[in-house]
Amino acid sequence: MSSSDKSTPMAAPAGAESSTPALSRRQLLQGAGAAAVAASASWLPGGAWAAGSDKPEKEEVRIGFIPLTDCASVVMASVLGFDKKYGVTIVPTKEASWAGVRDKLVNGELDMAHVLYGLVYGVHLGIGGPKKDMAVLMTLNHNGQAITLSKALADKGAVDGPSLAKVMAANPREYTFAGTFPTGTHAMWMHYWLAAHGINPLSGAKLITVPPPQMVANMRVGNMDGFCVGEPWNHRAILDGIGITANTTQDLWKDHPEKVLGTTGDFVKKYPNTARAVMMAVLEASKWIDASLSNKMKMAEAVAAKSYINTSVDAINQRILGRYQNGLGKTWDDPNHMKFFNDGAVNFPYLSDGMWFLTQHKRWGLLKNHPDYLAVAKQINQIDLYKEAASAMKVSVPKDVMRTSKLIDGVVWDGKDPKKYADGFKIKA
Repeated sequence: MSSSDKSTPMAAPAGAESSTPALSRRQLLQGAGAAAVAASASWLPGGAWAAGSDKPEKEEVRIGFIPLTDCASVVMASVLGFDKKYGVTIVPTKEASWAGVRDKLVNGELDMAHVLYGLVYGVHLGIGGPKKDMAVLMTLNHNGQAITLSKALADKGAVDGPSLAKVMAANPREYTFAGTFPTGTHAMWMHYWLAAHGINPLSGAKLITVPPPQMVANMRVGNMDGFCVGEPWNHRAILDGIGITANTTQDLWKDHPEKVLGTTGDFVKKYPNTARAVMMAVLEASKWIDASLSNKMKMAEAVAAKSYINTSVDAINQRILGRYQNGLGKTWDDPNHMKFFNDGAVNFPYLSDGMWFLTQHKRWGLLKNHPDYLAVAKQINQIDLYKEAASAMKVSVPKDVMRTSKLIDGVVWDGKDPKKYADGFKIKA
């Protein structure tokens, strides 16, 4: 896969700004913000870290984001004013590609970012770009990505993993699939999904890198047969009649880690109070989003705007409620849809989550040798800082820094023997 996620689509990205008038959106969010602050007053220590020795060292924080539904907790922390409550001002900064996010984090143009879990780990180890000590402050969401196959491929019978394998075997040619960054979550989901269905992603297919907002336009002009990306771009492909959903990523791994709030190791060392204050604001926004269907709909209205995702609200507001369709007439309600808080279960930065991405980097040859999986995760994932923020917010934290999950191929990941796990796959580099 290319180490750059630059792509030149032959058509403009699909989707237009929501038709909701600016005034009504502003009124909606002002009301939502006031209600949220009032509702949180009983359980949150207002300004907990904004005075005395805990005062944020840096009060304005530039946080990069990519136009995806899972940027919502960062955006809403700013839109609803939760950041001010903790003595910081979040400046959400819209970025064009994950490579751009990586570069701006490394050179200090961004203080933090809504970012791919595997991108942070890749930068820390010097794969997929420059090497720099990195930090994961918290997990932003679980679930909510998908694998889209082109409508043209679906018309030939490829509507899921097994049928895709049959179509590819019966009609040999170069099949092209896209992820969003070489070491990132979507590339790893696509690799894992193809391999789980007997397709070697290194020798049996071509994998390219395309920024999320450009996925639909590239599929429209035939640049790829399938892609893995976050919402709303999978649902957008269905609305535009050019793609179908073959699998959701929660089908691959229920409650999988996805985006994180990432920064550099230097930033955490220099501005620990600022990092904690931002984490608390984002935690509060995460809780607000997951608190009600009404809040999720208000969130969809907000993030659909041109300054954020730049798509129609209907591309966002179904899948965040777990209402899915595959583009072929099938509809279902998925309780394992995108979660931002889920009573605090989402946000804890489990060491095993970070380690899993390293096992896949090793599996696919991005890492030539086994790293010290646990040591790397302990350096990157800011467990103690997260516990401080969560404690102040009265958000529960798990007793164990590892968790156990069974993935789509039946293989169990628990973080206990990462070398054996990484080497144990039949299909690998």
